[in-house]
Amino acid sequence: MGFLAAIIVGGLAGWLAEQVMKSDMGIIMNIILGVVGALLLSFILSLFDIGVPAGAEFSWAYLITGFVGACLLIFIFRAIRR
Repeated sequence: MGFLAAIIVGGLAGWLAEQVMKSDMGIIMNIILGVVGALLLSFILSLFDIGVPAGAEFSWAYLITGFVGACLLIFIFRAIRR
């Protein structure tokens, strides 16, 4: 995925995760959560030989991976902070 597409999809995934997890973060943090979340979950899935298919610039698989990964990061952050 291209850099600009990763920023856009990461921002959208981070924003969705923010809404679902009821956290209050800014747009920059949403982008970071989405991109890092996608990378984290992609790494975890690759350990089990499950991967996000490569291909088009935008893929629903990237959005879902970023969303789930961002939710996971928010959950971990909240668990550590308590």
